[in-house]
Amino acid sequence: MTVPMPISARGAVVLVAALCVAQAVTAQNRTPSPSVKSAISPAGGETPTLGVVEWLQRMHAASRQRSYVGTFVVSAPTGSLSSARIWHVCEGDLQMERIEALSGPPRSTFRRNDHVMTFLPETKVVKSEKRENLELFPNLLGTPQSSIGDFYGARVLGKDRVAGFDADVVQLEPRDGLRFGYRVWSERRSGLVVKLQTIDGESRVIEQSAFSELQLDAPVKAQALAQMMGSTAGYRVEKFELERTTAAKEGWSLRAPIAGFKPVSCYRRPTGVAGSGAQGHTMQWTFSDGLASVSLFVEPYDAQRQPREVLLALGATYTLTRRLPGKDGDWWLTAVGEVPPQTLDAFAQSLVRAR
Repeated sequence: MTVPMPISARGAVVLVAALCVAQAVTAQNRTPSPSVKSAISPAGGETPTLGVVEWLQRMHAASRQRSYVGTFVVSAPTGSLSSARIWHVCEGDLQMERIEALSGPPRSTFRRNDHVMTFLPETKVVKSEKRENLELFPNLLGTPQSSIGDFYGARVLGKDRVAGFDADVVQLEPRDGLRFGYRVWSERRSGLVVKLQTIDGESRVIEQSAFSELQLDAPVKAQALAQMMGSTAGYRVEKFELERTTAAKEGWSLRAPIAGFKPVSCYRRPTGVAGSGAQGHTMQWTFSDGLASVSLFVEPYDAQRQPREVLLALGATYTLTRRLPGKDGDWWLTAVGEVPPQTLDAFAQSLVRAR
């Protein structure tokens, strides 16, 4: 099973989602944090005071109305680094993006609303599918929810400059150990997030996402991106059909909910395994707390393909695999999320076969 999570796109998702909460805070606390670099200076009085939900709704709409072009870089203390060139355009209800990988294997990803096509020039393959764009830039995880404030606190740290733009700096602090904190730089006039740091429970930066170059309101044309998206000559097109379902229908449930995380979608994904029915599909059950997301991929256990349980870390993203015993045979869980490992373990412990 392949978990679709390119690091540059994944970091962008967290960055844009954090934008919503960052802009929701009022100007009540403007004392810079000692842990923030000294380049950050106290903010002025430009930030309006709005209610949390009003800010979230405003930013949710704004993120879908800006056109821009920029180079986006994701880095981690381990030395891993990835970058991508991003073109984003909004024309009415149409959202289009092009993401060109600048590091790692060549890859171009296009999105037209919920239709995603990924071009892999080395193998001359195009992967086409419809999906909720949790891995693409920029896409909020859904309609802003007022409950975010129950699990994150926020305070204004000051102001800074990123990629030539003045930015307000906000710290988002988790209220429990199930989620990471964030330090967010949002461009002052547009509200677009230009930099984000993911902070662990010991106040260490475990991943940084930032624009190294950005052009706001760039003259990007949806028609030009659509033509590029449709240019599949010389490529083999592989279509992946996702079937919307429910965890209950697939025979799964949680013994107890994980605080703050609500289910947002559930799909059956083709696995490419020979056979049909459950043998040929993986259930993908996705949860979000409004900022962080967790996806549970469940498929029948195969000892040859899934030999051992592991916990892997890539920047702020952890991956946990585990064998789940069941009366109808064993199952294999792959839990992926931008959350501490104990959160993935909590999901794994709570996930049970319901039939």
